[in-house]
Amino acid sequence: CSSLAIGTTTGYRLFSLSSVEQLDQVHESNEIPDVYIVERLFSSSLVVVVSHAKPQQMNVYHFKKGTEICNYSYSSNILSIRLNRQRLVVCLEESIYIHNIKDMKLLKTILDTPPNTTGLCALSINHANSYLAYPGSAANGEIALYDGNTLKTACSIPAHDGPLAALAFNSTGSKLASASEKGTVIRVFSIPGGQKLYEFRRGMKRYVNISSLVFSMDSQFLCASSNTETVHIFKLEHLTDSRPEEPPTWSGYMGKMFQAATNYLPAQVSGMMNQDRAFATVRLNISGQRNICALSTIQKLPRLLVTTSDGHLHIYNLDPQDGGECVLIKKHSLLGSGKTEENKENDLRPPLPQSYAATVARQSAVPSTSTMPGYSEDGGALRGEVIPEHEFATGPVCLDDENEFPPVSI
Repeated sequence: CSSLAIGTTTGYRLFSLSSVEQLDQVHESNEIPDVYIVERLFSSSLVVVVSHAKPQQMNVYHFKKGTEICNYSYSSNILSIRLNRQRLVVCLEESIYIHNIKDMKLLKTILDTPPNTTGLCALSINHANSYLAYPGSAANGEIALYDGNTLKTACSIPAHDGPLAALAFNSTGSKLASASEKGTVIRVFSIPGGQKLYEFRRGMKRYVNISSLVFSMDSQFLCASSNTETVHIFKLEHLTDSRPEEPPTWSGYMGKMFQAATNYLPAQVSGMMNQDRAFATVRLNISGQRNICALSTIQKLPRLLVTTSDGHLHIYNLDPQDGGECVLIKKHSLLGSGKTEENKENDLRPPLPQSYAATVARQSAVPSTSTMPGYSEDGGALRGEVIPEHEFATGPVCLDDENEFPPVSI
């Protein structure tokens, strides 16, 4: 959650998310029109782009060099792409292709998957646990879990009664969240075992289309957004943890009575009693639009980011202790001309940015490559540290430096 990539009718744009007050455009490309998929490998210069002009072709670029690494064509339209440091996954309606990201070779083709018209799939960003999740059935909410490292099926999870609408791994690949097309219940499962850990009720009055599920980097919170005006944030905590014995009170006694009663109630009823309401919420001033959410730490504080399909980024403060209604602190337009002089004066970022995206966004303050020995085109070498670059033409894509392509947990 350190950068934002958007596809537009004229190409695509990449933004750094290192500041609340300022939205820095890292890169803009107008070479390919009508981009509907743009995926960036963490904070690196590797981006994967798919255009409506050639919806069956995936183009992999090093955007800083303006170089195309490779392109692949498939038998039908590409619906989604997911990538981590080990794997690049291409999802079509009835098949999934798994590439080795170090040389882009095709490792595995999963054929005859259940019809997946939205290209729903999730890949763990932790390359040590490269688990892939996708719908195992078009009729019900079964999740197929696949190990992208060993290239073997891990398990099948009966997650919901109705078809799946959203899937998301946490940062370590140890948990998987899911929602069905009804959108009323969100469940969290352990990975790779598939045991149900949490169940959250988003609402009972109306069905919604959940468009975004995302964990915070520390896996303490889970955010769900839909086509309604409300965004829900749930807290992942066990209510039956090992706490010191509470003094006997009437409310405590009744609580234990209710807890005991659930053992004798039908499963549906007892499950309802164990479900948690949202810990925090956001009320957007729009509804009916598709949006994507992220839980991030910006300038050392927890934030909720909501990007809407009309081209705006909303940044909210999140109170990790008390929750409640999140407060909107900034709204950015993603379709403007980019950074202004006024924005430069209001730059609130630390003087020595640690991330690649932050460094590139400040490149005007860095000497050019020719005058600064040891400065890598690819990022944060403010003090002469050399960060290995991608290799092109002469060899495979080089992603051997552990620090260049994090996920970094703050």
